[in-house]
Amino acid sequence: MISLEANIRTDKTKGQLNAIRNSGNVPAIIYGGKNENQKISISKKLLKTLIEKENFLSNIITLSVDGKSQNVLPREVKYDILSDEPNHVDFLRVVPGVKIKIEVPVNFINHEKSPGLKRGGVLNIVRRKVELKCPSEKIPENLTLDLDGVDIGSSFKISSVKLDSEVTPTIQGRDFVIATLAAPTVMKEPEKPAEAEATEGAEGTEGAEAAASADGDKPAEGDKKDGDDKKAADKKPSEEKK
Repeated sequence: MISLEANIRTDKTKGQLNAIRNSGNVPAIIYGGKNENQKISISKKLLKTLIEKENFLSNIITLSVDGKSQNVLPREVKYDILSDEPNHVDFLRVVPGVKIKIEVPVNFINHEKSPGLKRGGVLNIVRRKVELKCPSEKIPENLTLDLDGVDIGSSFKISSVKLDSEVTPTIQGRDFVIATLAAPTVMKEPEKPAEAEATEGAEGTEGAEAAASADGDKPAEGDKKDGDDKKAADKKPSEEKK
């Protein structure tokens, strides 16, 4: 479980809030349960390190506030419009027995042991996160799906995931798909048999020979012209004789 130091804040104005942010901290609030809302501040540097983790919003955090520890769940992170830096966080108190809705990331393991992936199959992830309803103290860190032995054409449904009896998906009434292992999108064209290539080559040669033969039967334009000039030359003297 992740631990984080927090300090109580007593700001009442926007200027005081800005002063907290300028000092390298982020204002936050803890709510839920029977206790009153509690205003705190946490280190921006540590917060950004936690946010970089994919399952930050589904991970229970132990907050140490003035020496007292309490378990909370991050529910929302607000960001500055210009700098895109976190500037406020909402934490929900973890109250045993109280069920909440939460999105949990899906994690795939043993990619190298999947015969389908080895053959060029593609893992199509339909849902990278699944919304669950569960007690706050039983939130799974992630939903794990094992690719060991999985071949092309297989699919993962919510029934493929082992869940605690008190943990249920918010989508009820159907066994929805989380991912499928599909065939490659680009199939390699099969090579032509050697016999077919030889036949095509022979047909090409016969065609070329036929074309050459056809061209040979026609007199060349130059030869035709020379013949016509010769006839004219033979005919001209007899005309002059007359």
